[in-house]
Amino acid sequence: FDRVSIQQWIDSGNRTCPITKLPLSENPSLIPNHALRSLISNFAHVSPKESSRPRTQQEHSQSQSQALISTLVSRSSSNASKLESLSRLVRLTKRDSLIRRKVTESGAVRAALDCVDSCNQVLQEKSLSLLLNLSLEDDNKVGLVADGVIRRIVAVLRVGSPDCKAIAATLLTSLAVVEVNKATIGSYPDAISALVYLLRVGNDRERKESATALYALCSFMDN
Repeated sequence: FDRVSIQQWIDSGNRTCPITKLPLSENPSLIPNHALRSLISNFAHVSPKESSRPRTQQEHSQSQSQALISTLVSRSSSNASKLESLSRLVRLTKRDSLIRRKVTESGAVRAALDCVDSCNQVLQEKSLSLLLNLSLEDDNKVGLVADGVIRRIVAVLRVGSPDCKAIAATLLTSLAVVEVNKATIGSYPDAISALVYLLRVGNDRERKESATALYALCSFMDN
């Protein structure tokens, strides 16, 4: 999927996609995916030390994540307890794919979405950060949209704190990596207009993230 390999494939006279076998245009042009590159640069830096953690430490992290998930999904947990669980889950899911899948399969997404609806801005920010980490898994991108994450994102883009707005825009970029999500996001009322508004009036970080999200969405013609 890197540019050099794609260029070699085309230069060799191939006019089909090597994965899907679908035909390419007669003179295909290569367009850099800046949105995906931005996501990778922000979230995929894993040091050699971290990637070669002892198995026992991985097992400890997974056991720890289960307790944090239980606190997050419990209706009896206080906002303070949920905030602590979210903060720690954000750290655990940032670089661990196994824990990201475990959190998704546990039903914690619903609890995180409920926290996005909270009036507590810190709780909202941490829940958005967790959802962003979960969206790094390709299998989660469509599922998050089906669970209603776009409605929450658009609401945050309109009335959230600056940090929450920036994270929400980045989350849209991550979801828009999947083609079908581009159409779904673009057809949602106020999604694109909210990003455009943020591009006009936001701070530097908000403008950067909204521009990246718009770039990703606009590769779909209807958008």
